Amino acid sequence: MTVTLADVAARAQVSPATVSRVLNGNYPVAAATRERVLKAVDELDYVLNGPASALAASTSDLVGVLVNDIADPFFGIMASAVQSEIMGPGGRAGGERLAVVCNTGGDPERELTYLTLLQRQRAAAVVLTGGAIENADHVAAVAGKLRRLAEAGTRVVLCGRPPVPDTDAVALTFDNRGGGRELTEHLLTLGHRRIGYVAGPEERTTTRDRLEGHREALAAAGVPESEGLVAHGSYDRTSGYTATTELLRKDPELTAVVAANDTVALGACAALREAGLRIPEDVSVAGFDDLPFSVDAVPALTTVRLPLAEAAARAGRIAMGREAAPAGRVDVVRGELMVRGSTGAPRGR
Repeated sequence: MTVTLADVAARAQVSPATVSRVLNGNYPVAAATRERVLKAVDELDYVLNGPASALAASTSDLVGVLVNDIADPFFGIMASAVQSEIMGPGGRAGGERLAVVCNTGGDPERELTYLTLLQRQRAAAVVLTGGAIENADHVAAVAGKLRRLAEAGTRVVLCGRPPVPDTDAVALTFDNRGGGRELTEHLLTLGHRRIGYVAGPEERTTTRDRLEGHREALAAAGVPESEGLVAHGSYDRTSGYTATTELLRKDPELTAVVAANDTVALGACAALREAGLRIPEDVSVAGFDDLPFSVDAVPALTTVRLPLAEAAARAGRIAMGREAAPAGRVDVVRGELMVRGSTGAPRGR
């Protein structure tokens, strides 16, 4: 026999409305009353009808988390942190949220498809992580999707991603430009002048911002930069290896390599060692993000630490309405330079 909400109310000796408030987590209920309702739910093994509840409330208990690549620690850390914050006050019986991680693979069309599907599912919230694609048509299409989600009552938060104009989406954006500038300034201070740069995909905002910061530091120091000292690739180890090999071919006298992220930096290190070069005695290497393995690399990577887990957890709280949006609905999250053993003063080879 199917257990109904009325059955739970009778067992807990409260009104059906009170049971509904406890299960939906959308109205304050006295702690003792809430525990009595939850006890009755457990005893009767009552399960809230999600689709019916979504229809009644115009939103569901589903939260979409969009990532480029869940296998990349950058996105895995953020997805985990968002999920840790989206559980509602209902705990074991109601008010909790179901996180659905949507892996776009960096495909702009797949990103739009996921946003459409989440709109159809009346998602309570959507969190988009990582850099955006710099394409005017795609930016306009994403903006349209985000506006329609907001109109349907879905909270939208961007984490590590620039604001989307003409939308109500909250943006917690990383200061990639400032971090890139600080990283190159560190190398310049050590005395490096022949610096190669392994950049990410050209169409990504993260790539542009980090590369612009690098170029700003060079310009401020009066160091000329040749396009031949920049190579683009994916945010993976293979690209780091391939691009660094190409940079060494173009300029065998490089004394430092700045990588788009820590994973790319590992590939750069492999290419340098294969070429018979020592790190940092012959060539210094720097990464970006401060992923967990960075400190365990040999030597440990100099990098820019982005507070990935902290920012994503905050995005989760904002998405759930448990933390206020920042002023202007935009906040710039700054990184921290972590100087470790992979960088040192340049020495003659």
